[in-house]
Amino acid sequence: MELICQPLDFYAQNIYNGKEVIVSSDGKAEFSRKKTGAPKTGSQWSVTPECMNWGPRFLYERYKLPIYITENGMSAHDVLSLDEKIHDPNRIDFLNRYLLELEKASENGADVVGYFLWSFIDNYEWARGYNERFGIVFVDYETQKRIPKDSAYWYKERIKNH
Repeated sequence: MELICQPLDFYAQNIYNGKEVIVSSDGKAEFSRKKTGAPKTGSQWSVTPECMNWGPRFLYERYKLPIYITENGMSAHDVLSLDEKIHDPNRIDFLNRYLLELEKASENGADVVGYFLWSFIDNYEWARGYNERFGIVFVDYETQKRIPKDSAYWYKERIKNH
C-alpha cells in the first residue's frame, strides 16, 4: 500500500461522450432525454462535445492535477470512395466540436496538458472486432493498404496551427 499511495503527477481520462443531468421538478438530479434525431457515432454513442469542457473542468477542480485526455474519437462507417479517398466529414466535425470544447475547459482554468486521438489507424476493437472504424487512417483489412482519411489531413493542420 505504501508504494501505491504515492502522490500522482497527473490525471488521465478517456472521454467519448457524456449525459446531461438536469434538476427534476422534485429537486432531484436526473438524466435529460436526448432530442429526437440527436447525432450519434457509428457505434450509436451520443455525440456530446460539451463533455470535453465540463469533464476536464470537474476533474481539475476535484483533483488539482494536470489532465491528459487519453482517448477521444468516434467510430464511423468509412468507405473507400471511387476517387480512392476516404471522406469522413462527420469525424472532422466531431473532432472539431470536441476540441473546441476542450479549449474552453483550458480557458476556464482546467490544466489540460495533453490530448490523444483514438485512434490513429483503424484496428481491431475489443468489443466490435473489425466492424467499427475509429482511425484517421483507413486500413484495407484484406490488402493491409493504409490510406489517410480526410480527417487525417484536417488533424494535421489542427496540430500544426494549435
